[in-house]
Amino acid sequence: MPNIKSAKKRVKIIEKKTQTNNMIKTGYKSAVKKFEEAISAGNLEEAKVLMSEATKKIDQACTKGVIVKNTASRKKASLSKKLNAAMA
Repeated sequence: MPNIKSAKKRVKIIEKKTQTNNMIKTGYKSAVKKFEEAISAGNLEEAKVLMSEATKKIDQACTKGVIVKNTASRKKASLSKKLNAAMA
């Protein structure tokens, strides 16, 4: 445990930021999971809507710095590949 006042404050701030990051990460992972469930169920119209939501969540996570730009791009590309494959 830290003894210095500023170090104690940093610990509190880090805990808060970790919670926020985990919340953002969970949000985009669950959006991706919903999209993949819709694809596996064969609901293409629902999958299109969920694709835009998942893309939005991934972009938000990227903007907040939770995931890196290239990772966000790769995840969005894999989602669009799955959607295009299901539609074909």
